[in-house]
Amino acid sequence: MSRAYLQGSRKVAQVAIHMALTEFREQEKEYKEKYIKEGIYTAAVDYGGDFITSVHKIIERAVVAAKREGVIKEVHAEEGAVAGATREALSMIMPKAVGLNVGGKIGIARQNDHVIVAVFFGVGLLHLDEVAIGIGHRAVS
Repeated sequence: MSRAYLQGSRKVAQVAIHMALTEFREQEKEYKEKYIKEGIYTAAVDYGGDFITSVHKIIERAVVAAKREGVIKEVHAEEGAVAGATREALSMIMPKAVGLNVGGKIGIARQNDHVIVAVFFGVGLLHLDEVAIGIGHRAVS
């Protein structure tokens, strides 16, 4: 499937997942420059810690990163869209992560009214990691 085929929220979801899967800051910067040429604003931020006690910190980091990188404006509706999409993404990995540590990255992408947050986390205890990905979408105008 070519990238030109992907439209709207599906394309933005793909970009958010790509951002969540980046390994290094240089790769984040490379992707950010690539996607801005397509009109897609992006951000990524690392996170690690105990899942249950960290949910609010993960949501805060997503909102702060989105504002810092210019993905959203500093207005209530757009901050709420990122917070809601992050919470939705976390709810998808919650069954695997309850009671365990998580570590990974949050990827955020926006094009026009589509805002998508993807979380990619290793979930586990010691070296016995599982991997999980969650994704959430909100529309803002």
